[in-house]
Amino acid sequence: MTAKPSLAIMSPEQGLSRYLSEIRKFPMLSKDEEFMLAKRWGEHQDTEAAHKLVTSHLRLVAKIAMGYRGYGLPIGEVISEGNVGLMQAVKKFDPDKGFRLATYAMWWIRASIQEYILRSWSLVKMGTTAAQKKLFFNLRKAKSQISAFEDGDLHPEHLSAIATKLGVSEQEVTDMNRRLSGDASLNAPLRADGESEWQDWLADDTAISQETQLAESEERDIRVGLLQEAMEELTDREKHILTERRLKDDPVTLEELAGQYGVSRERVRQIEVRAFEKLQKAMQAAATERNLVDA
Repeated sequence: MTAKPSLAIMSPEQGLSRYLSEIRKFPMLSKDEEFMLAKRWGEHQDTEAAHKLVTSHLRLVAKIAMGYRGYGLPIGEVISEGNVGLMQAVKKFDPDKGFRLATYAMWWIRASIQEYILRSWSLVKMGTTAAQKKLFFNLRKAKSQISAFEDGDLHPEHLSAIATKLGVSEQEVTDMNRRLSGDASLNAPLRADGESEWQDWLADDTAISQETQLAESEERDIRVGLLQEAMEELTDREKHILTERRLKDDPVTLEELAGQYGVSRERVRQIEVRAFEKLQKAMQAAATERNLVDA
C-alpha cells in the first residue's frame, strides 16, 4: 500500500520535482466532500478536515505559483508563500456562501505570492502605490498583447499604449521595464554550475488544468457579478461614459463624448475619473461583504 504523503514533511524548497510528484497523490474533493469537510473545520475545528482541504488544493497553489516564475525568485519559495495564502483561505472559508474553495482560495494565494514578490523586489524605493503594483504585475502581459518583445527600452508607440492601458506615466513604464529586464529567462541557469535551468522547474499542467480552469471560470463569474452590482451605483451618464472609455476594446475619445453631452473634454474626463473611483469603491465593498477580501 502506498504511503500517504504528509504535509508536515513536504517542502518545495527541498526538491521541487519530488514535491510536485507528491502533491499529486492527494485526492481531489467532490463538492459535497469539500462542503462537509469545511463544515467540520468551521464548526468543530477538526484539524484532519482542514488538512484534507489544504492538501487537496496544493496543486492549485503550484499552478498559480508557476505563473510568477519570471520574477527571478526561487519557485519553491513562491509556492511556499502561496501555501500560506491557501491555509489562510481555509481558515476563513465559509461553504455556505456558495463558492468552491478553489475559487475563494485563488484570491488569498495570489495576494500572498504578490506580497512576497513585492517584498523581495524592494519596491519601496520606487513607490508601492496601487498603480505601481498593477504596473509591476501586468507589464509583461501588456507587452505580449501588443507584441512588444524588443530588448531594451520600448518603442515610443508601445510605451504610450502600455502607459494608457495601465493608467501610469510613460516614465513609470520605462523605469519598471528597465527594472524587470534583468529577469532570468527560462533557459537561464539556476546556479553557477549551470546544471539546471528555470524551465526544469516547470510543472506538468495536465494533472491540475481541470481544477484550475474551474476555479478561474468561477472567479471570472464572480468578478462579472461584482462589476454588474457596482455599476448600479452609477448614474446613467456615468455608466455610459465609463463603459465607452474603460470597458471597450476600442475606447471612444473624450472629444466624441463631449460632443454627445454638450460639455467640455475636461468635464467628460472628470466624470470618467469620478465614476471609476465610485466603481472601485463599490466593487471593494461588495467583495468585502461577500467575504472575498479583507475589510
